[in-house]
Amino acid sequence: MSGEPQAVRTLLEEYGDLERRLADPAVHTDQSLVRTLTKRFAALGPTVAAARELSAAQDDLAAARELATEDASFADEATTLEGTVAAAEERLRHLLVPRDPDDDRDALLEVKAGEGGEESALFAGDLVRMYTRWAERHGWRTEVLDATESDLGGYKDVRIAVKAKGTPGPGEAPYALLRFEGGVHRVQRVPVTESQGRIHTSAAGVLVMPEVEDEGEVEVAPADLRIDVYRSSGPGGQSVNTTDSAVRITHLPTGVVVSCQNEKSQLQNKESAMRVLRARLHQLAREEAEAKAGEARRSQVRTVDRSERIRTYNFPENRISDHRTGYKSHNLDAVLDGDLDAVVASCVEADEQARLAAIGEQ
Repeated sequence: MSGEPQAVRTLLEEYGDLERRLADPAVHTDQSLVRTLTKRFAALGPTVAAARELSAAQDDLAAARELATEDASFADEATTLEGTVAAAEERLRHLLVPRDPDDDRDALLEVKAGEGGEESALFAGDLVRMYTRWAERHGWRTEVLDATESDLGGYKDVRIAVKAKGTPGPGEAPYALLRFEGGVHRVQRVPVTESQGRIHTSAAGVLVMPEVEDEGEVEVAPADLRIDVYRSSGPGGQSVNTTDSAVRITHLPTGVVVSCQNEKSQLQNKESAMRVLRARLHQLAREEAEAKAGEARRSQVRTVDRSERIRTYNFPENRISDHRTGYKSHNLDAVLDGDLDAVVASCVEADEQARLAAIGEQ
C-alpha cells in the first residue's frame, strides 16, 4: 500500500472533525448527538491507529534504506522494517474493508419454531439457551421481550434483545456477530416424544435485526398504527392474565404486525412491541435500499423451510455443520452450551474475504 489512499485521508479527516466536535462544550447539550459522535469516534479509533502505525513504519523504513547506502549495518534493519510495513498494510487493509452500516448496534433476535411440532419448539428453546449463554461469555445483557412457550417447555416463538456493555470495538457489537445467525437451523436427533428411538429432523427459524436506539431514526406516525389489546395466553392457549395487557400493533402502510404479551403491564408490552416494530421497519428500509442499489439482499430466511437451512445440528454424531462456510465440528454439546465463537468466526472470515474480493486492489 504505497502512499496514503484517499480512503485513509478521508477517514483521518473525519476522525479529526469528530475529535474537535466532541471537545466543543456546545455539542454536549445534545446527549443523543454526543452518543452518536462518541460511537463513531470509537469505531474509527482502531483504523486510525493502524493508519498512523503504518505511516510511522513507512517513515522508519525510508530512513533505514537511506542510511543503508552509507552504512551497510542498516540493511538488516531495513529488511526487518519491510516485514513490519507489510504486516501493518495488511492490518489496515482488513480494517478498511467496507462493513455493514449497522455493525456497531445492539441486536434483536427472534427464534421461531417450524417443522417438527413440539420437537421444533424444544429445539427453539435450545437455540435460545445457546445464544443467551454465548451472550454471557461476551459480557452482553439479554432481555426477553416476548415469548410464547410450548406445552413441554420449549418456545413457539421468542424475541430477545441483546445489548453490549460500553462501546464495543469494530466488529464486536452484538449485531455485527449475531447477524450471521439469521436463517433456518436444522436439528437431527431422537425427540423426547419418540418412544422407538427413531431420529427425526425438524427446524427452527432465526431472524436477527439491528436495534434502533434513537426513536428519531425511524419515524412512526401515530396515525399509521392500529393498536389492539387482548388477554395474554400461555401453553395450550389458556389465559394467563385476567386483564387485557397483551398488545398487537399493526403498521398500516407496510402491514408489519408485532405482538407482545410477556409483561403484565399493557404499557410495557406496548413499549416492547414498538422496539420490535422500529427494528423491523429499519430492516425493511435496509432491504429496499439494497434492492434499489442493485445489491444482493440479505440472506436471512423468513420461512422455516428445511430446504433453506444454513446450519445443521446432528445430535447422534455430536456434529455441527454450517452450510454457508463448510465449517464442521464434533463439539455440538459445547456449542449448545454457548461455545459458538469458532462457528461465528468462520462466517465472519467468509464475509470479510467476500468483501475483500469485491474491492479488489483498491
